[in-house]
Amino acid sequence: MTILVVDDEMDIKLLFEQRFRRELRSGELNLAFCYSGEQALTYLAEHPSQTQLVLSDINMPGMSGLELLRHIREQYQAPPPAVMMLTAYSDEQTRQQALTLGADDLLSKPVDFPALKAKLKNVA
Repeated sequence: MTILVVDDEMDIKLLFEQRFRRELRSGELNLAFCYSGEQALTYLAEHPSQTQLVLSDINMPGMSGLELLRHIREQYQAPPPAVMMLTAYSDEQTRQQALTLGADDLLSKPVDFPALKAKLKNVA
């Protein structure tokens, strides 16, 4: 499974690589990183159908994660990647907006990695 992690915080890469070290070494998981919504759309265009899950922060400069979600749902139909949103500000309005736009899930920051790993089994 390939996961595209989209977050404007550069240290997210090291964190995810540490938390998924075993899965990365075994080859059961590949991680790609983009640091903006715009960069993520470019990545997805260059790697069509290779990404099974997009894990995106909501609050980013430039294109927000919700805007990215909207673009993904409009542009990628068959088969579309699953999209899970990450936010440090989990309120009901944001949750409803994300779900209305087609998010598969909304996760709170800091990321609960054991819970995320359990959710990944449903995506695979």
